[in-house]
Amino acid sequence: MILERLPVGPMESNCYIIGCKKTKAGAVVDPGADAEKILKRVETLGLKINYIILTHGHVDHIGALGEVQQATGAKVLIHAEDADMLTESRKNLSFYVGPTINFKEADRVLQEGDIIEIGNIKVEVLHTPGHTRGGICLKCSPEVVITGDTLFAGSVGRSDFPGGSHKQLIASIKNKLMNFPPQTRVCPGHGPETTIKEEEMYNPFLR
Repeated sequence: MILERLPVGPMESNCYIIGCKKTKAGAVVDPGADAEKILKRVETLGLKINYIILTHGHVDHIGALGEVQQATGAKVLIHAEDADMLTESRKNLSFYVGPTINFKEADRVLQEGDIIEIGNIKVEVLHTPGHTRGGICLKCSPEVVITGDTLFAGSVGRSDFPGGSHKQLIASIKNKLMNFPPQTRVCPGHGPETTIKEEEMYNPFLR
């Protein structure tokens, strides 16, 4: 499996490129900004992007969605509970920071347990609300999970935006993510990688 992290935009949101080495099928996760940078890396890797997967609908994770989708023709996937964030600038928060983003409806809305096939890679959707109502994590393999803005190295996602709940966020992390093996790579929506073991031992929000 190909898995690359690209920090993009002024908030350095992590965009991920997932690729199947054998089939060269690929997906882009959270194209928050810098479409040219993302597309150039996709081209270098020689991938055909079939899907754009959004861990949630905030502006810093969807800012380059239009450009990347137009360039690749990929289908846009987001959890059902965050689907309206694509079409409403107040809900995706772009209204408050500009320019506003009012994208078309997603090609597919996701639910807990859905499987996204990227060539020979099967990505499982984990619904982890708390940062947003429809926040998801992506189990890319038994030992790799993309956590969006649910879990960071040494921290957790904000819960003070509309639809957020700190209690729900912590429950999502403890009930879904902490069940992964200790060595599991955690690939967050901002900042460096970590592991389940590191967060279990040292994350102050999980003690």
